[in-house]
Amino acid sequence: MKTRLYSKIPLAQTIVALCQAKGIFHIVISPGSRNAPLTIGFSEHPDMYCYSIVDERCAAFFALGIAQQIKKPVALVCTSGSALLNYYPAISEAFYSDVPLVVLSADRPIERIDIGDGQTIRQKNVFENHILYSANLYSEVVAETKIKDIKIRQKQHEAQKHNEREINLALNMAIAQSGPVHINVPFYEPLYDKLQEPTITPKNIPVERPLPYISDNLQSEMISAWTQAKRKMVLIGVNAPEIIDQKWIEELANDPSVLVLSETTSNIHHETHINCIDQLITSLTQEEFSALQPDVLLTFGGMVVSKRIKAFLRTYQPKSHWHIDSKKAFDTYFCLTDHVKLNPNDFFLRFLPQVKPIQSDFKSFWISIREERRKKHKEYLEQTPFTDLKVFETIFGVIPNGQMIQLSNSSTVRYAQLFSLNPSFKVFCNRGTSGIDGSTSTAIGAAIATKTPTTLITGDLSFFYDSNALWNDHVPSNFKIIMINNNGGGIFRILPGKEESSNFSKYFETTHHLTAEHLCKMFGFEYHTADNNEDLIRGVKEIYQNNNKPQLLEIFTPRKTNDSTLIDYFKYFI
Repeated sequence: MKTRLYSKIPLAQTIVALCQAKGIFHIVISPGSRNAPLTIGFSEHPDMYCYSIVDERCAAFFALGIAQQIKKPVALVCTSGSALLNYYPAISEAFYSDVPLVVLSADRPIERIDIGDGQTIRQKNVFENHILYSANLYSEVVAETKIKDIKIRQKQHEAQKHNEREINLALNMAIAQSGPVHINVPFYEPLYDKLQEPTITPKNIPVERPLPYISDNLQSEMISAWTQAKRKMVLIGVNAPEIIDQKWIEELANDPSVLVLSETTSNIHHETHINCIDQLITSLTQEEFSALQPDVLLTFGGMVVSKRIKAFLRTYQPKSHWHIDSKKAFDTYFCLTDHVKLNPNDFFLRFLPQVKPIQSDFKSFWISIREERRKKHKEYLEQTPFTDLKVFETIFGVIPNGQMIQLSNSSTVRYAQLFSLNPSFKVFCNRGTSGIDGSTSTAIGAAIATKTPTTLITGDLSFFYDSNALWNDHVPSNFKIIMINNNGGGIFRILPGKEESSNFSKYFETTHHLTAEHLCKMFGFEYHTADNNEDLIRGVKEIYQNNNKPQLLEIFTPRKTNDSTLIDYFKYFI
């Protein structure tokens, strides 16, 4: 049996020991020298799952994908200097998506900052606008001989206690508040010395979780308002699969005064839901918008994709808007009246048994409109040429049951909102900041963390932007990528006010003629292509027949036809 080794530096021992004590076992390490004490400590620990990812931006999104699935903190370890700044896109995404990450950045001692030392920047509080907690630790000198000076020993003792407390506070915050924290760790050299036994036993401060709470007065007011309202709307944003008990979904569905609007990323399905929101509201008249205006709006889940529903609710505001979330509430529609600090299941347990369904034609009327829209949707797709819209219809109809679907931003997730997806799919997308920068890395991290077979559906710009995501040894052999290549940022062609010009194609749409073929050869993916619907169906089936190595299907669509097809799609409902 291999002898476990420890870094000689007590601070590194403290961090590893407290991560272990709090159940943080997934560690994503980017190579460097200053972080050697942490790398030694984690990689030598028999219970730690360590991943080596060279590109720090990819590493952070990879870690985010793991944390997204296991719902526990994942630690990131990097060297000093600009390496740390590459974490920022994923940190901001984790901050707004409530994903727990622990950033462990190695640093130079404070007296080395801003004196011209190499690989040195101001790391203290560098993420302060997008972090739950920043712990700035004290560096320590490890003397070769026993220190007899009482004052020096006292300072070392005080530094250790300070560091223990700060590490505990940061890790506890990541766990209790489910978000990113930053621990900045300055190390003196030597960095690579090891021991066979630890020299410290740090104190583990227990995690204190906030107690769920709703006042009796507020609950009474909400029950009264709900009971009287004949037009109640429930809007569900980003939501992890199987989080909401089906019992509550059924109770909402059985109330004729409640209309539930759910997005693809909500992972909640019911035959009475409006699950393609833009399809419903795009062509409504002013009179119909007034008829859709709710008396009460109840929201839960994360960010909402649909710009149209945001615009509608900002104009046709409800009398009451309640957001149900144990942590935070955004005033997205400028009419938030109450933030109920409970998770949705706890809220429904306390609330729904206290109210009874009331008679109303609110749900039935809009369900009838939805059915008309679905017929129009089917008619239009039957005559649609091979474009992005047709591609999404086809792939969602051919992907096998039980897949975890990771969607990239931005046109990809918006196209997905137009289709009723297979309820067996588990759908994820980085909607915290809605950036294209880490979709592939996140998908691979998520695939690593779960046994669920995973498919990433992505656009060309998102894929090429994050192509370093493929540069690691951890991609599962059954991982699939379906990439729609329309030779540029096709989403910009449908924006109002766009003007066809050389500047538009160069600086907005960013046209290109790249393909993924050589990347697939370099990174060991099996490569497939399609440029018509028959080959697309065959290609999708082929990538799911081979699980011996990762598969990528690149679909080529006509750049200048995609936008008109989508614009005409919405006109078809008028």
